[in-house]
Amino acid sequence: MIINKNTKFLIVGLGLLGGSYARGLTEKGYYVDAITRSQSSVDFALEHEIVKHATTKVDTEMIANADIIVFSLYPHIFVRWIEEHGKFIKKGALITDVTGVKGCIVEKIQSMLPEGVEFVSAHPMAGKEVYGVENSNEKIFFGANYIVVPTEKNTEENIDACKRIGEILGFGRICELSPEEHDEMIGFVSQLTHCIAVSLMTCYEHKNLEKYTGDSFRDLTRIANINEVMWSELFMLNKDALLRQMDLFKSKFDILYNFIETDNKDGMMDMMRLSTQRRKLFDK
Repeated sequence: MIINKNTKFLIVGLGLLGGSYARGLTEKGYYVDAITRSQSSVDFALEHEIVKHATTKVDTEMIANADIIVFSLYPHIFVRWIEEHGKFIKKGALITDVTGVKGCIVEKIQSMLPEGVEFVSAHPMAGKEVYGVENSNEKIFFGANYIVVPTEKNTEENIDACKRIGEILGFGRICELSPEEHDEMIGFVSQLTHCIAVSLMTCYEHKNLEKYTGDSFRDLTRIANINEVMWSELFMLNKDALLRQMDLFKSKFDILYNFIETDNKDGMMDMMRLSTQRRKLFDK
């Protein structure tokens, strides 16, 4: 598929990411409709001209008119939506998503689609610790990472079209991973970090903790303000990969613990130097 200004987008799920996609695409002059669960989200999106049309109903005509459909739904809801309404997607349409796990859903979704409809999965590595279309902002994508997750069922043309969406929205780096590689990587760089933040935020009981913390604690726990419904589902769907990363973290934490316990300053400093060296790569 070649994306041009005649391409019609449909966003299914106007939350933070779906709303930010809608804002970014509309800002660039693309035609964008939306289907979402909440009437207040519909009202907000229309009032702020984020989309052309929006509805809480499954509008079969709106679905059939879409050239590209972006799904911003919880994984289990995404699967159910395709089961119930995928038949209305027109032949030749491209669908993509923002889902945080891939191995458990990509091939399942691909097997459920009507003939001539292609699903190229993607994962925008962007977000905020707030939710809802009212907090959406296309600027969260600027310079961020965007992972395209193709399979052997995908055509080069539509893989390129999915990457083009990332370019339109202003992502800084666009890369490819297989579903398996994606879930292993996300288990480390995203899910593990949320596990650490939650653990840190809940391990020390003190009713006035916020009065004594500095930037380091606030930076480390920013993502502890967490959507427990979404993240618990993501953790369970990527359980094996996440547990491997948690074991890896525990082993490194134990090494640092032992360095401190045994007064091994040289070992501690070597670990810190490696940490600093690796972290500098993120600032380039």
